[in-house]
Amino acid sequence: MDEKAYWIGFNKVSGIGAARLSALLEHCGSAEAAWRAPLHTLQQVGLDRRSIENLVKARQQLDLELELRRVRQAGVKVITWLDADYPANLKELENTPPLLYVRGELEDADIWAIAIVGTRRASVYGREVARTIAQDLADAGVTIVSGLALGIDTIAHKVAVEAGKRTIAVLGSGVDQIYPGDNRSLAARIAANGAVISEYPLGTRPEAGNFPPRNRVISGLSKGVVIVEAPRRSGALITARFAAEQGRDVFAVPGNILNPGSAGCNELIQQGAAPLLSAQDVLTQLDFEHLISRQHAQRLVPADPEEARILEYLTQEPRHVDDIVRQAALPPPQVASLLTLLELKGYVRQVGAMSYVRS
Repeated sequence: MDEKAYWIGFNKVSGIGAARLSALLEHCGSAEAAWRAPLHTLQQVGLDRRSIENLVKARQQLDLELELRRVRQAGVKVITWLDADYPANLKELENTPPLLYVRGELEDADIWAIAIVGTRRASVYGREVARTIAQDLADAGVTIVSGLALGIDTIAHKVAVEAGKRTIAVLGSGVDQIYPGDNRSLAARIAANGAVISEYPLGTRPEAGNFPPRNRVISGLSKGVVIVEAPRRSGALITARFAAEQGRDVFAVPGNILNPGSAGCNELIQQGAAPLLSAQDVLTQLDFEHLISRQHAQRLVPADPEEARILEYLTQEPRHVDDIVRQAALPPPQVASLLTLLELKGYVRQVGAMSYVRS
């Protein structure tokens, strides 16, 4: 049976989260071995009585092959910690979801992601700011991450979709249980040119307790979080708190001090969040400005066989240009020119004198 089936099984067992699953995998060596582990092994790993009872019950009741088939028939992809396409920004953090359900596709370029979140009851000012910031960031090649909620989240997603840019929606329900229902068509458009993702199993309803954990994934997928408009008690502020704990930059849009809808943002600024006046503030602070020149270069200079040839000889280990010349059997001036183009496109980086690595 496909190993992913066992990951899906653990994802449906109450009481076995990231820490306990990590301990099981380390002790047992694989998800299958952990699923089949005897009682004394489960106790050795440190599972409490209730978690063990839940696991034993799941073993008896779940047909893992059926669960996996159900996921695949829904057109959903399962990505685990061990997969190469698990989001790089999330992978570097602790307590991240062991498994993600994905409708659509995640890409390497999604490492350059910014979350845009805010109130469901956005003012005219908040809506216009969200639209402008999302448009400028998307145009710069940034992936827009948000939570598909009404208000600011919806605006951020729509701007990216309508511009044909990448956006990722993180749900507090299964990816087959789109919430709010008004955004079902938007979710389908996001999946067509981005991804709709969730850590929750298919069929999971959008219960209130699911959304705070969902917010840590929104911030974890991103290099920084923009809070456009938020009252003092707001899910957006929970996202900001997770972002700060994860070492992400937090940007807050200043608002009218008499408007309760801006009170959360204004307080974030008092507490040290960066006041955001334009998308350029984000691009500059996070050193994203190179994305614009990279996109321009990729449009002007399409990849060709000789570029691909150079890339074949590059890895994460530094390689001197003389070695590349010898292996590629190309004239030194041509190799130097190709390396310059590849560096501009973001495929390679120069490290030290005349040495290069693959980005």
